[in-house]
Amino acid sequence: MAISNAPSNPLFAFTLSVSCADSDKTPKHDAGFRPQIDAIRNRTTWINMHMNKSIVVLLSLVFFFATITASAQVTEAGYGSRLKLYAGTEGSMFQPDYAGRRVAEAGPQALYGVGAYVDADFTRWIQIEAEGRWLPFNQYKGNSESTYMIGPRVPIIEYKRFKPYGKFLIGIGGGNFLSGKVAGIAYGGGLEYRLSKKFTLRAFDFEYQNWYGGTSLKPYGGSAGISYRLF
Repeated sequence: MAISNAPSNPLFAFTLSVSCADSDKTPKHDAGFRPQIDAIRNRTTWINMHMNKSIVVLLSLVFFFATITASAQVTEAGYGSRLKLYAGTEGSMFQPDYAGRRVAEAGPQALYGVGAYVDADFTRWIQIEAEGRWLPFNQYKGNSESTYMIGPRVPIIEYKRFKPYGKFLIGIGGGNFLSGKVAGIAYGGGLEYRLSKKFTLRAFDFEYQNWYGGTSLKPYGGSAGISYRLF
């Protein structure tokens, strides 16, 4: 007896043929539109990807600027108004590192003199000091020294009215035993005490200097003074 693989039910045969036709992902009448469909899909994927990146970047920027703003507000609240300018004067005592024999060596006596300085506090951490110092008193063999320097000053901490600080200055130095001005650097620090809103006592300030350009002098010394806040 012969066995037939064809279904005997005409309705089943019709359903099977329709299912086979639908199994083709791209019908014949849509084959010409495949490039356009693929282009749209690629474009959509590209847009979604870049939108996600843009959202991440935007959120990151918002978080960054929010953090900066909050930090600035805290700093402003804790430190007060911006630029503060002080002008001060001080008395100084320095070892000149010169004894009159045309070489660098400790002098037998210290030089005394006066100085003037200006402090510009832009922020809590960005501060500049400019100073001039003249040491004409207590000379040994008629030798005197002077310096003009400027550079950054960094407050280490502010505790109540006390403010210890460090500084690094560059500028020029000179003496009546030199033929002209020479380059110099100075590094040191000190302690200030705020007497009032306008006056600040410089309890002590220490500097160690290196002079260059035809000399190797290393003067060092200390100062004390007072400053007045201009604004």
